Amino acid sequence: MTIVEGGRDDDPAGRPRVSIRSRLRADAILTRANIDLRQPHRVPLALGAVGVWGRGIVGAVASSAARYPWAHAVVDPYGALTYGELWRRAGHLARGLVDEGVAPGTRVGILARNSREYVLALVAVARTGADLVFLNTEFAAPQLADVVAAEGVDFLLHGDEFEGVVVGCGARRTFGEAAQAAMALRQGFLAPRRQGRLIVLTSGTTGRPRGAARSSAAESVEGLAGLLSRIPYRPRDTQVVAAPLFHSWGLTNLLLGLARASTTVLSRHFDPRETLRSVCGHRAHVLVVVPVMLQRILALGPSALLASDTTRLRVIAASGSALGPALATETLNRFGAVLYNVYGSTEVALATIATPAELRSHPGTAGRRVLGASVEILDGQGRPVAAGDTGRIFVGSSMRFDGYTSGGAKEEQRGLLASGDIGHVEGELLFVEGREDDMIVSGGENVYPQEVEELLAEHPGIAEVAVVGVPDPRFGQALCAFVVTKPGTALDEDAVQLFVRERLARFKVPRSVRFLEQLPRNATGKVLRRELRSA
Repeated sequence: MTIVEGGRDDDPAGRPRVSIRSRLRADAILTRANIDLRQPHRVPLALGAVGVWGRGIVGAVASSAARYPWAHAVVDPYGALTYGELWRRAGHLARGLVDEGVAPGTRVGILARNSREYVLALVAVARTGADLVFLNTEFAAPQLADVVAAEGVDFLLHGDEFEGVVVGCGARRTFGEAAQAAMALRQGFLAPRRQGRLIVLTSGTTGRPRGAARSSAAESVEGLAGLLSRIPYRPRDTQVVAAPLFHSWGLTNLLLGLARASTTVLSRHFDPRETLRSVCGHRAHVLVVVPVMLQRILALGPSALLASDTTRLRVIAASGSALGPALATETLNRFGAVLYNVYGSTEVALATIATPAELRSHPGTAGRRVLGASVEILDGQGRPVAAGDTGRIFVGSSMRFDGYTSGGAKEEQRGLLASGDIGHVEGELLFVEGREDDMIVSGGENVYPQEVEELLAEHPGIAEVAVVGVPDPRFGQALCAFVVTKPGTALDEDAVQLFVRERLARFKVPRSVRFLEQLPRNATGKVLRRELRSA
């Protein structure tokens, strides 16, 4: 089934070609989101900066610095950085990096926590024209060295806490915080350069992380407009970005914030109580999270949430992993109609967004397609399935990745990329049922663990749950549920199995239940299922 055709055709390389009508609509959306038309005298400043520096990261910061040089661009627990300071210091650091050999065609990795220094390094590297590689802060030394070699990282900028990890990583040069600060003192003009590619690593939950490259071509504005068309981001608002910046979700919101001259509030480590305090203390309009962060904020309890003034919060934007129906409903009940569920991936980019109204009426939905996206549900032979039938989710978008840096790409059908997920469509709403590679065959029946997980998440005594397939001598595979109970709750295997048996088909009942203190997760909150299977 097709949700939308997207208003475009495809070029010979398979990348969607945007129609003139869609481009004009995207430009109008971006203008409303990035320029405060109540201050028309600032419009020429914005247009002039973009005309010189382009429409990518550098142009976004140049435009905001030209209009609001005194406004806070980034705030972290150690201070603030205005747009004027960010532009000036990033220019100096870029000059220093060029003097050290950074140039178009080279690759620069960034390994640091969410902070002002991270944003400064990102903008500086973008100004050099080099490719940017965003490195996971959870990497141990051997894994970092493996990724540096695989992605061809020439230079590496890092926070001081990673000094021991980067030693011997294989990069040509590494620069800690002191070296970066010294380079930022250098003087000299750096002429505009074509921005290099952004390389975001896949999560690596099923193997080695792979670099997914994306150019800064103008066509990508269509995808950004898609996000803005369904979520009420505004110029000059304040956003707390709790999602890690090395992940595509956190990075996207940082870049959108820089483009609309917003203040982005960051913290090096996620803490639910401190995040809630940041939202209140900074009177934030936007909170950007991955679902497990939202789950842990809600776990603070009614007293902490009621004592927090979140009246200015108009958006809680969640993405990066599945947002279960129970979590969606509880968030709407606690915070009001502010929750937006964003569905996509590092490779296919943005596909659909569920608004608060859609989540209230259909808590399990991933929402409707966004501007410029096409979503189709196909069968195993690449043919559209009937409305309501389950199939493989394929997505087309002008923001799709260019391919893996190591070679190869995602499977493509009908000009669309495979998301790797299974789902169905009801009306115009997409429902994601799980990952293709998570499906198990138990006694001849296909079972997707996500359905069982979503049910168990509704149990009043369960805080977290993950379900995986494990070998079974009788049925080939069987479901095993890993459960984290809420404090003060007593549950056993029989009670968990009975809860499922009373609500789902018998072949979906876990044959075993194991209780854990916490689920193993990566830095972006995704459950490490391979660790559960091996356990």
